[in-house]
Amino acid sequence: MRVKLIVAYDGTNYCGWQVQPNGITIQEVLNKTLSQLLGEEILTIGASRTDSGVHSLGNVCVFDTNTRMPAEKISYALNQRLPEDIVVQDSCEVPQDFHPRFSKSRKTYEYRILNKRFRDPTRRLDTLFFHYDLDVDKMNQAASYLVGEHDFASFCAANAQSETTVRTIYSASVTRDEDIIRIRVTGNGFLYNMVRIIAGTLIKIGDGDMPPEAMQSIIEAADRSKAGPTAPAHGLTMIGLEYESQSE
Repeated sequence: MRVKLIVAYDGTNYCGWQVQPNGITIQEVLNKTLSQLLGEEILTIGASRTDSGVHSLGNVCVFDTNTRMPAEKISYALNQRLPEDIVVQDSCEVPQDFHPRFSKSRKTYEYRILNKRFRDPTRRLDTLFFHYDLDVDKMNQAASYLVGEHDFASFCAANAQSETTVRTIYSASVTRDEDIIRIRVTGNGFLYNMVRIIAGTLIKIGDGDMPPEAMQSIIEAADRSKAGPTAPAHGLTMIGLEYESQSE
């Protein structure tokens, strides 16, 4: 059977999601723990290859298994074996042809900024500290230009390998709750470092380096050099995915 997991993790101590030779990753830990639990070699397929230091509240992966353990029980057994910074939120059986990356979905990311005079040591791992006052209204106005289908080449890392840089953004907003500014973006997919570059650009707008209207010209330019810097990874959290088919 094919089993889907919804996985939350603090990415601080990991070299991202995808298995790689130069450091421990979320996928590597899941593969090893599942293999030990089920007594067979398990290889997970993830929906989002989050970068080193990026967090998640609901990344999705699937794996195939011959186990007799009910799919919904796997999450409980797995959480007893996983480290405390990785927690499976749900496990369920899905159709054999369900693929977490290629099934139509809406993906949501949130970038968090701690905007106050001094640092907060309890938020150092999941927010970017920025002590100059940011204008959230201008940032939110700029974010509205992102909505729709556009060529987001300006917001794609130079070394990315994507067949197309066209993506659809369904919603983009910037809100403030006391000292925390949240940049939340939902789309049908994201380019390499796209949300972090969007965050870096919105910070420049909020800081007064450019007007909100500049976002439109940055998109139209399709030129990475026109956008702002890539914001640090630790402020980014993948909120989750919503798949179109109810059976998935």
